[in-house]
Amino acid sequence: MDKENSRIAVIGIIIENREMAGRVNELLHQYSEFIIGRMGIPYEKKQVNIISVVLDAPSDVISALAGKMGRLPGVSSKAIYSRESSSEKTRGKEKGTEGDSQDGK
Repeated sequence: MDKENSRIAVIGIIIENREMAGRVNELLHQYSEFIIGRMGIPYEKKQVNIISVVLDAPSDVISALAGKMGRLPGVSSKAIYSRESSSEKTRGKEKGTEGDSQDGK
């Protein structure tokens, strides 16, 4: 994995067609090296499954996974990205800018 350009992201997935649950899990398994954690909630009242997946991966990998999920029938997905890549945060720490405030504290 390219740690230099990785981003933290959350992919929200809603499965309305429960027959697609197996395919969703197959895709998550294919990208397991990038997954930090996941949480699944079966919402019986509305007959849907809701999954949130947290990743540390390059933007193109995150986008590819979210896109593949969203193309499955009865599955919706959306990715939310961190503002900066892991490498940008590391460079900020090296320069001493991380945590600096305007009032000098």
